[in-house]
Amino acid sequence: MLHQEYTTKEVFQNNFFNDWRKEMTEEERELIKHLDKCDFTEIHRHFMDKAAARKALPREEKQKLKEEAKKLQQEFGYCILDGQREKISNFKMEPPGLFCGRGNHPKMGMLKRRIRPEDVTINCGRDAKIPEPPAGHQWKEVRSDNTVMWLATWTESVQNSVKYITLNPSSKLKGQRDQQKYEAARRLKGVVGEIRSQYRADWTSPDVKKRQRAVALYFIDKLALRAGNRKEEGETADTVGCCSLRVEHVQLHAQANGCKYVVELDFLGKDSISYSNRMSVEKPVFENLQLFMKNKSPGDHVFDKLTTSSLNKHLQAWMDGLTAKVFRTYNASITLQKQLQALTHANDSQASKILAYNRANRAVAVLCNHQRAAPRTFMKSLQTLHAKIEAKKAQAAEVQVELVKAKANHLTRGDSKSRRLLQKQWQRLQKLEEQLIQLSAQVKDKEENKHVVLGTSKLSYLDPRISIAWCKKFGVPVEKVYTKTQREKFTWALDTAEDFEF
Repeated sequence: MLHQEYTTKEVFQNNFFNDWRKEMTEEERELIKHLDKCDFTEIHRHFMDKAAARKALPREEKQKLKEEAKKLQQEFGYCILDGQREKISNFKMEPPGLFCGRGNHPKMGMLKRRIRPEDVTINCGRDAKIPEPPAGHQWKEVRSDNTVMWLATWTESVQNSVKYITLNPSSKLKGQRDQQKYEAARRLKGVVGEIRSQYRADWTSPDVKKRQRAVALYFIDKLALRAGNRKEEGETADTVGCCSLRVEHVQLHAQANGCKYVVELDFLGKDSISYSNRMSVEKPVFENLQLFMKNKSPGDHVFDKLTTSSLNKHLQAWMDGLTAKVFRTYNASITLQKQLQALTHANDSQASKILAYNRANRAVAVLCNHQRAAPRTFMKSLQTLHAKIEAKKAQAAEVQVELVKAKANHLTRGDSKSRRLLQKQWQRLQKLEEQLIQLSAQVKDKEENKHVVLGTSKLSYLDPRISIAWCKKFGVPVEKVYTKTQREKFTWALDTAEDFEF
């Protein structure tokens, strides 16, 4: 792992050294007392060489490895669910290694121990053949529980979090769960107006609990913030959501950049992704925040009388199955639908329609704060696209010259052969111009997506029926929007009519 940035961090090094010392013999402990005196470069080089050798294997060898992996997939990668053969998502056990976590995780560098069969609980049918554990071992437990979706489970050693082996996203059961999730978000459309009226009314409630809940709901609704749970200090990275915001994460400006009642939020969200946003809010929201933050120190919670569970309990009273997360799915999907209606024009080229789709998707990704650092290959791939554009322009200029000659030739001769040549040059030029439009759209798309992740919202928050209906309405092949794996995940939505409304 020496080539990874994690290993340069002090927390990582300290945690690693502490765990390594526990594994040492008495003799080794006496000898090895300082990590900075240890040189791992030789073993690191060994692994880098192995990786390079794997990359450099001849095609036949790579094909052999591919077939072996396929064999393994056939043996371990499927289960029988209600008489139907279903694909398993993650049938390979994660090997032991060093824990990294997301962002500045306090446990980074700690040793992830090897999972043994004795740690694993198997879940299968009562009359099913129980999978054989490796020789000389036995499973922790074998049970038959048809109320859960996992096939095997164990607890990992660093965070004591429960891990599962589950069905592939393309499985029938996962598809049904997905559909239920988006239907719940669609049902919210029927009550969201009443919920908004209620939380606005609660801004002036004499009950501070109600006020805090109302302001938190406003942020969850308008900014698609995650609800966020309170966490044990030192156990996880210091990430927060709406309910766990602290005074240090919020700044209030009575006036800023010509706007009144500006709230500035700056905190680490899920996966330690920075959330930074300035927005003008309604006066009661601003005044309530002033009240909630009064006489509090930076480390105190803004919504100290609110928990995620009490917020979700309140939402359940409005609609069965309604949680703060459903708001996020609803706002993401409704934003996509509105953006697609505004950005797509029936007469546009296919490249322009796909660019419009990605821009609509990007609006959702920005709303949901799905950010990333610019990919390392960004500049190189952008240069490649620009080089292709220059090459196509040069080709188009040559064909333009040939077209002028073909026109003159046809005017002189006027026969069928000169007409065919003229048509051929004209078609070549048209094709090159189409390719140039596509490449230019790709460049715009790549530049606009530099710091945004489109995949997360597309797979987790956007009702696929919106995208499929849009594809059918505007004559865009579904494979231009969803990959093969994604189409398998959303099989249940592929028959959506073009007039579908979220």
